[in-house]
Amino acid sequence: MNPLSNSMIKKILLVSLLFLLYACGTKKPVIQTTKDSTRKPQREVTRTVKKPTDYEWTSGPVEIPKTETLEATSKVKVTTEVVLKYIDTYKNVAMDNMRNHNVPASIALAQAILESGAGTGDLCRKANNHFGIKCHKEWTGESVRHDDDAAQECFRKYNKAYDSYQDYAAFLKGRKWYNPLFKLQIDDYKGWARGLKSAGYATDPAYPSKLIGIIERYQLQQYDALVLGKDYVVSQTVVKEVATPKPSSKKNLYEVVKGDTLYSIAKRFLISLEELKRKNNIQDDTISLGQLLEVK
Repeated sequence: MNPLSNSMIKKILLVSLLFLLYACGTKKPVIQTTKDSTRKPQREVTRTVKKPTDYEWTSGPVEIPKTETLEATSKVKVTTEVVLKYIDTYKNVAMDNMRNHNVPASIALAQAILESGAGTGDLCRKANNHFGIKCHKEWTGESVRHDDDAAQECFRKYNKAYDSYQDYAAFLKGRKWYNPLFKLQIDDYKGWARGLKSAGYATDPAYPSKLIGIIERYQLQQYDALVLGKDYVVSQTVVKEVATPKPSSKKNLYEVVKGDTLYSIAKRFLISLEELKRKNNIQDDTISLGQLLEVK
């Protein structure tokens, strides 16, 4: 074998050995990672559940304002005690009407509270007219003049409140446009409230929500249940002022609370005062507790 070739072979072997030693010395150790047991757990995600729409009656406490502004044929401000006293005075008359004429006691009481200012309005005091019923052409009894949609309109006058309740039932039963109401379930107070507005009993677009609000705040459904022989659990009533904004569960509507003005509501929802009044067919600057206003 050629000596030169042996020398070259030795050099090659030496270089290979040095390369191998270098490679082994620079190899980095493998580090295993483990889960840190001290790490804080992630927060639980809280899911919100949408509240039911419309008016849902529950068995929990009910908020009743200390005062209410009632406006129909008269605009009056009354205390809760006045409203409760009115209910106690006329609940039996309303239940008799329900038995004899199929008008829900809850609806009769709510309309009487709203229309008469719980018995304190001018028309009620001077004419015993608890439902704001005008004379109309068939009326032959006594009458009084009272400002309503127009100045000095003719309203029916009664000798006593009982006569007003009786005539109210006859008034509804005697007009064909109210016939659909008597096809509803007799304790369907929401259907009755909306039907009264649709049939033309009142021009106020918020009339149904006002009636439903009164019924639910003062639990007037219990008198329908008494007439029908149904069970009804009366909730514990909490009397307190509502002092915070109360957005309605209905889309684009806002429920008026104590301290609200048309101006403050318009400012809150970034619309003009004129637009707010136009949307809700409001002619002056008067709004009532519990009134639902379209704001968008």
